[in-house]
Amino acid sequence: MGTLNHPFAKDLGDGCTHLLLEVEKTDRLPFRKRKVEPRGFFISREKNLSLSFLLLLVCYAALLFPAFWISAESTRKNERTSEGIMALLNQSAALLSQDCRQGWIGSRLRTTPTQPALPKIPVFLENGSEVWRLPPPLGLQGSEEVAARTLWTLPDNGLPALLGSKACKRCVVVGSGGVLYGSQLGAHIDQYDIVIRMNNAPVFGFERDAGSRTTIRMMYPEGAPDSSREYEGTVIVALVVFKSLDLKWLTSVITGKPLNWWSKLWFWRNVVEYVPLKPENFRILNPEIMHQTGLQLQLYAKTQKKTVPTLGASAVMVALQLCDTVSLAGFGYDLQHPRTALHYYESLHTDAMQAQLVHDVSAETRFLKELVRKEAVCDLTGALQGAP
Repeated sequence: MGTLNHPFAKDLGDGCTHLLLEVEKTDRLPFRKRKVEPRGFFISREKNLSLSFLLLLVCYAALLFPAFWISAESTRKNERTSEGIMALLNQSAALLSQDCRQGWIGSRLRTTPTQPALPKIPVFLENGSEVWRLPPPLGLQGSEEVAARTLWTLPDNGLPALLGSKACKRCVVVGSGGVLYGSQLGAHIDQYDIVIRMNNAPVFGFERDAGSRTTIRMMYPEGAPDSSREYEGTVIVALVVFKSLDLKWLTSVITGKPLNWWSKLWFWRNVVEYVPLKPENFRILNPEIMHQTGLQLQLYAKTQKKTVPTLGASAVMVALQLCDTVSLAGFGYDLQHPRTALHYYESLHTDAMQAQLVHDVSAETRFLKELVRKEAVCDLTGALQGAP
């Protein structure tokens, strides 16, 4: 309610009007204050929220940016001298010039602690109705029915004739490590009977270092190559099952019936809907391969914890099951120099591998180094040399 500031003001002819104006003036002031004060408060909150959001983005970028930035240091460390390249090529050529040594791996594994826990198992899933004690990726517990339906869509689920015809087979597992870059081993890799690759590790554009042939590509849906060119000449795509939805994805790829939008939401990245291969070119990796790989890694782990083997370590296990002699290319992360390239085809650094908690990379390195030391496998790119 307004107050009269001058109740005895002199009559100026329009005193009433003047008095009323005074009342109106005093009557409006409080309302102006009540409107201005809250408005200023909310503008301040909006500015504070915007500033907080901006700072959050800056902090997030600061965490991620170093892993994606290619520094001069990382480039230098991944470069090879001409002498180093010649040494790798000479070692590889000498290995290829030898006759295939049938049963070599079995004889060498008997000198390692791995032999008692390395039973002979099928590489590809042949029976979806068996009892599984572990869920994916180490088993199929809870996914048996889905696996059986997916197997029904496959014309064949065993070893292709091409893989089983030769009495003695030489295999190479091509890892994605940055150590493969600049090795010039591509022509040598293509001379092996079986060439195994993982996920979306590219061939096109990297033939000089990584080769051009692919016999088996082990992958899960989120890791499938986007480019159709990467499947050219591929004999087998082996699905690595991490969840039931992966089996449904394979069924959709084979039958040409896309997954519904709800199912697609459960992949952690967009997945391809088409793979330019025939149904007979698909298999499902036996989850026991992952399980046995995990058991091997426990022998080399400093602390026992739940981890999942990388596809690289699992691919080595596949090669040990299929082949008489095995060579590795592109294996071995340089964890002592976190700015070196993690992969041969992108700018991610090795410190990104150290940050993850899913895989025990140190245990895998010790496992592979032990295989190299015992001459069960040969390291073509040299990053696995030395004591485990």
